[in-house]
Amino acid sequence: MSGEKPHIVPYRTYFIILIALIILTLSSIEITSIELAEYTVAAALIFAVIKSYLVLTYFMHLKYDKRYIKIMVGFVFAIFLVVIIITFLDYLYR
Repeated sequence: MSGEKPHIVPYRTYFIILIALIILTLSSIEITSIELAEYTVAAALIFAVIKSYLVLTYFMHLKYDKRYIKIMVGFVFAIFLVVIIITFLDYLYR
């Protein structure tokens, strides 16, 4: 622990990420008013993935963590993606 260098993120970066998250949240709300048929849910999920990436990377400092922690988080996202695909396939073939 003593050999690690502390990372200091400027407030400007946090502010830019906050603005991006607000814009993405408003966009995910507005996507429901646009008629995209079966792609509405997929579009909302894409916005959610982008927002979670921003939160994990900057607010939870995953950008500065060790490689094995990034691999574990990637594994969790891969499992989540498989569950979403299975859910869509189940819905599609009912």
